[in-house]
Amino acid sequence: MDPSEYFILVLFIALGVFSIVAAIFNFDWYFKTSGAMTFVNWLGRGGARIFYALLGAGLVTCGALGLAYW
Repeated sequence: MDPSEYFILVLFIALGVFSIVAAIFNFDWYFKTSGAMTFVNWLGRGGARIFYALLGAGLVTCGALGLAYW
């Protein structure tokens, strides 16, 4: 595997962890960005937190599986 592929998979894991942490600690600045506000408007703040926690878990899973099986 090329170093760039390792970088992308580790980036997936890091962004996933960041998304989970932001959802758990309910960072106000994170949920007031334009991208997150779309989901806050659709799902409410609690729903957006659940969505971003699940998104983060998916990113961590994809990154970890990529590192394990690529």
